[in-house]
Amino acid sequence: MVRYASQRRYDMYLCGLKNKLAVSVRRMGAVAVVAVGALLLSACADDGPPFVGIDVTGANYANAFTLTDHNGVERSLGDFAGKVVVIFFGYTQCPDVCPSSMTEMAEAKRLLGADGERFQGLFLSVDPERDTPEIMRAYVSHFDDSFLALYTQPGALQQLAKDFKIYFKKVPGPTPTSYTMDHSAGSYVYDTTGQLRLYNRYNTGAAGLASDVKRLLAEAS
Repeated sequence: MVRYASQRRYDMYLCGLKNKLAVSVRRMGAVAVVAVGALLLSACADDGPPFVGIDVTGANYANAFTLTDHNGVERSLGDFAGKVVVIFFGYTQCPDVCPSSMTEMAEAKRLLGADGERFQGLFLSVDPERDTPEIMRAYVSHFDDSFLALYTQPGALQQLAKDFKIYFKKVPGPTPTSYTMDHSAGSYVYDTTGQLRLYNRYNTGAAGLASDVKRLLAEAS
């Protein structure tokens, strides 16, 4: 009888232990579900609406430059810390894509209101043979006085294009100086720390660009 009673107490102990373990597992499961749910909700809350431009955050190209502006000052991305920078590659004699893109950039700055002071438009010439500093100064100031035109020497332009993954090609005209330039039509958008964040497609619209710039400025707040 003693052996039976001991066995019975042992069986009861095992049964109680199983019940405790089952309750603990259920509790842990509930906590895990709540924790995962909270994490997912937090992630969704941080995501916000998508950018209008193409998100290229972390890209290993178009990350740096050292060029001369139309005032003869050497420039790099670090000069514009605290601002969202938009870079467009073009040339001053461009008949359509360039003026419309620069107009869009200027309108986006206007739509930002007071935040427009933290917006920097840059025009990078793919035609250094004809785009002199004087011509570029007059060109960009037509759109906005704060915009800067940048250029490099003709021999360095190919490497710059490679580094930024942009395309350009001279198309001969009726005279040696009346050629046109085929070139990429999009813009690169950098956040306030100088990191490449977006590729803005041609004709996206000023409202879309302004929306993206506003979001990048909010990230820095």
